[in-house]
Amino acid sequence: MPPRLDLSKLTPQDKDGLIHALLDQVEALRKEVAALREEATELRRRLGLDSSNSSKPPSSDGYRKPPRANNGREKTGKKSGGQEGNPGATLKQVADPDKIVDHYPSTCQACGCALLQGHAIGHRKRQVMDVLKPQPMEVTEHRAHDCVCPSCETRTGAAFPDYVGAPVQYGPNIIALAVYLKTWQLIPEDRLSELMKDIFGVDIAPSTLAGMEQKKADELSPLAEHIGEEVKAAEVKHLDETGYRIAKVLQWLHVASTWLLTFYRTSPRRGALLFGVRGIIVHDFWKPYFTMRGVVHSLCNAHHLRELKALIDIDKEPWAEAMHCLLREACHAVNLARERREKLKRRDRARFLARYDRIIRKGLAFHARLASLSATAVKRRGPVKRRKGHNLLLRMKNHKAEVLRFLTNPDVPFTNNQAERDIRMMKLKLKISGCFRSEKGAQTFAILRTVLSTARKQGWNILDTLSQPPDALIKKLKTA
Repeated sequence: MPPRLDLSKLTPQDKDGLIHALLDQVEALRKEVAALREEATELRRRLGLDSSNSSKPPSSDGYRKPPRANNGREKTGKKSGGQEGNPGATLKQVADPDKIVDHYPSTCQACGCALLQGHAIGHRKRQVMDVLKPQPMEVTEHRAHDCVCPSCETRTGAAFPDYVGAPVQYGPNIIALAVYLKTWQLIPEDRLSELMKDIFGVDIAPSTLAGMEQKKADELSPLAEHIGEEVKAAEVKHLDETGYRIAKVLQWLHVASTWLLTFYRTSPRRGALLFGVRGIIVHDFWKPYFTMRGVVHSLCNAHHLRELKALIDIDKEPWAEAMHCLLREACHAVNLARERREKLKRRDRARFLARYDRIIRKGLAFHARLASLSATAVKRRGPVKRRKGHNLLLRMKNHKAEVLRFLTNPDVPFTNNQAERDIRMMKLKLKISGCFRSEKGAQTFAILRTVLSTARKQGWNILDTLSQPPDALIKKLKTA
């Protein structure tokens, strides 16, 4: 413990200097305490974030799963399961079975007399539905015969079909099935090789499967490019991006999609945006999207709802709950109008816009009364750091038209879930098989997934899609 200072021995000038030094020390300690409080508040806020109130994935929740009641859905009062009027998918008997097996009683259950088929007077039926056991590989031999002309004795040989180009090769059905299982069902090459051998008796090496995938991607590349051009020209499209590793290097997968089309592409840079896009783009407020020219923006309100939920649960900001309710009510009103195939009435739209402005003003007034974040003002250059809620308020004020685009245009959805759904399976691919070993492999997967995802949205049979020429698929592609 330092020795006690004897103030009686100090001169007035020394006392003044000591007082100023102590005041400076108190001020420094006050700033340090304020900085520690701000840091503790931010850390508590981060601990309170999960997949229900932030953009963190559900896999990051660990064992601390958020309650189901916090998923943002409101109770409808309906019972769980299929609702009245839903046709369902219950297994039903068919009128023309492929096979009939008759069963007759052998003796009478009353007297024990023998019974024959001619004694039958009626029957009951039950049906068992099953798949046929896969047959071994069918081998088709093509023979190109030579013929000798009876007039001039010239020998002429027949030509093989264009799709038969090697002494031994796999047929289009095997290639389509292998590509479907690998690219759409995301089965890794080694396991797919085992599956083909166990079920079909076809021993295909993993390297051969990779070659099939590459060849099919080369064939379908013109179709994938055509899909990309159609997405660019669509009236409303959804954009998103995610990082994934190619040869252990972080690169980016970009998706642009509509409810009928999906277009994937890879890029070494996250900011390599799609060129030549027109119309309305829906995204999650990633700022580089605002550098795109000739487009109209619409922001994903699912992100806003999650951010508002964090402000409600963690930061306890009163304006956030009012904004959360407003957005949900506006979405519900637009959905009801869309079901009636109508536009939202002008007076209802004006009422939502007025409420929106009032909530923004109340939120800004709330933050104006709060003390500034003094600790960051000392350490950082430039503008003073704001609270999360303040930043969200300014974003929703400055981008009001983009936030509420779904109110004014019935073709614009409330969220960017279309792009998020389209990109989710690509992340699952990485979880199953790890990163791509080469950039060529990543591009091959993006091309095939572009075609197969679009085929699924179009209602096409995927195996048939993989067997048809690209020109035929381009002709029947729907883009509305």
